[in-house]
Amino acid sequence: MSAAPVEAFDPPYYAVVFTTVRTDDQTGYRETNARMEELVREVPGYLGMDHAQNPGGLGITVAYFRDADALTRWRTDLEHRAAQKRGRADWYESYTLHVAKVERSSGFKRSEQP
Repeated sequence: MSAAPVEAFDPPYYAVVFTTVRTDDQTGYRETNARMEELVREVPGYLGMDHAQNPGGLGITVAYFRDADALTRWRTDLEHRAAQKRGRADWYESYTLHVAKVERSSGFKRSEQP
């Protein structure tokens, strides 16, 4: 399976960094996470998401949004709010959330041609 980061976009835009440590009981997490990924793609202004998890259990998800309105739409989505509540009750030992306005963005991709 090939991994690739979300492309660099023309700024400004927003990055939401969600860093988590999960509990041992992840009952229902996978299904809810899949639904949240499906839902967020429907938000006008959603640009993409990067995710990484280390073997020790630290997870980092970075979601990108074109503007503050898109971010607000996602933050206030009722199904997303219910998932947040369930996350605090069942799935997360701890988490942090950081919202940043991106002022500079660039990328690199190695060419497959010699």
